Amino acid sequence: MSTVVETAHGPVRGVDDGRIAWWKGVRYGAPPTGDLRWRAPEPPEPWREIADASAFGPVCPQPVEPRIPIDLGAPQGDDCLTLNIWASSEIDCGDRRPVMVWIHGGAYVLGSANQPLYDGRAFADSGDVVVVTVNYRLGAFGFLDLSSFSTPGRRFDTNVGMRDVLHALHWVRDNIAAFGGDPDRVTLFGESAGAGIVTTLLTSPAAEGLFAGAIAQSSPATSVYDASRARRVAEQYLAALGIGDNDIDRLTDAPVDALIAASRSLFNDVPLQNPGTLAFVPIVDGDLVPDNPVKLAREGRSHPVPLIIGTNKHEAALFRFMKSPLMPITPEAISAMFAQMAAEQPDVVLPTDDLLGTAYPGLRGKARGMGVARDVGFRMPSVWLAEGHSAVAPVYLYRFDWATTMLRLLRLGGAHATELPFVWGNLVAGPKDPTFRLGGMKTGKVVSARIQARWRNFATQGKPLGLDGEPEWLPYQEADRACLVIDRQDSVANDVDLHIRSAWGSDVLSFR
Repeated sequence: MSTVVETAHGPVRGVDDGRIAWWKGVRYGAPPTGDLRWRAPEPPEPWREIADASAFGPVCPQPVEPRIPIDLGAPQGDDCLTLNIWASSEIDCGDRRPVMVWIHGGAYVLGSANQPLYDGRAFADSGDVVVVTVNYRLGAFGFLDLSSFSTPGRRFDTNVGMRDVLHALHWVRDNIAAFGGDPDRVTLFGESAGAGIVTTLLTSPAAEGLFAGAIAQSSPATSVYDASRARRVAEQYLAALGIGDNDIDRLTDAPVDALIAASRSLFNDVPLQNPGTLAFVPIVDGDLVPDNPVKLAREGRSHPVPLIIGTNKHEAALFRFMKSPLMPITPEAISAMFAQMAAEQPDVVLPTDDLLGTAYPGLRGKARGMGVARDVGFRMPSVWLAEGHSAVAPVYLYRFDWATTMLRLLRLGGAHATELPFVWGNLVAGPKDPTFRLGGMKTGKVVSARIQARWRNFATQGKPLGLDGEPEWLPYQEADRACLVIDRQDSVANDVDLHIRSAWGSDVLSFR
């Protein structure tokens, strides 16, 4: 396939090393600056000259978070609505290969599609799929809801980061065939906040027909808030900038550094003020997001596409290790979270101490808090969504347990995001990544090969088939609640969440 590809907006030239071809920094939206700040994305201006697509484009401006060091893969900049494509050199532009579109995580405020971790070579090398990774607006640029501050002369749109991803999916539908992809066989997959976007779009009418399958890794599926909470966060943000209701138009030209500083302030303060909540998340706007996605799924109102969904065994361990305020772990923070739940939703039945004792036997204090944080933030939302979505399409539930010796010694285990190198096949052994410092690379490569095979087969065949000799991963059903446990060896277990399900009633989801 020629590295010069004609898109709907203009030609782009990528790179082909004889094995993998790639196109990086391909523009799918106009720069979201000036009057386009906090507005739904617009198509880019068409171009006639061949655009260079050999290197990544800018990533969304974001706060530097010392506790969460990330190699973003490119400098920050406003002109960030770009995506990246990888395909086997063997693919011809006339082919129709399944497409995997990745939405990165980072608490809706950090990260990029350009991170070395998400290099698509390993996925594309098989020749079975075309891989796309998407940059979208983050933090206040993408998930601050200013719609209630709109004026006759200045409109603010809701959920603009979500709208970026939708715009990118429309771009994929209209352009991916020129890169050898099949627009009718798109699998949308993501992790953490990216998985939250996946599960939110799973119930968004605007996303209907844009993807044929979905994978949600550690989705905070219930962290979708209502307009009143969004308004309070927006008021805090404007106060941090020193902007009042009467001079809202100043936001258009506000310096990026000031906007990032205010984002950092809310990113750190909101979880302390309201344990268990995030500053920047999708908002129920009655339009793009009609209601809480888990609630909609449990009402049978999700798009009927196959779904892989799951979490890691020790999700909260990463947040404890980094001393992050994003998850409530201490007994004081857990109590404050429960008090907030009771205040906001008086009808919600919270788990009693006896039920918590049954769900987390022998655990007290922070040890119990780790389990509570994991299950409120990630595991139970995923289980609730699996229960609801299984009525309209096949659902495959998993739990990632594998951890190297080093991760176990650091008391991280299968912590949040530790599955990512295995999913992408980008395992690193060296001084910059201590994960394999005490060994485990040989087994890690085997674990990675198994996961990649299942993810790839899900995209190509609609079922997460394993390698020869691996157990059959059965769909999640109420009768047995099958779950794939990913460890040194894969196994399929029934109802691994029995005890925590009994503690966490599904009505708890309404507070999120």
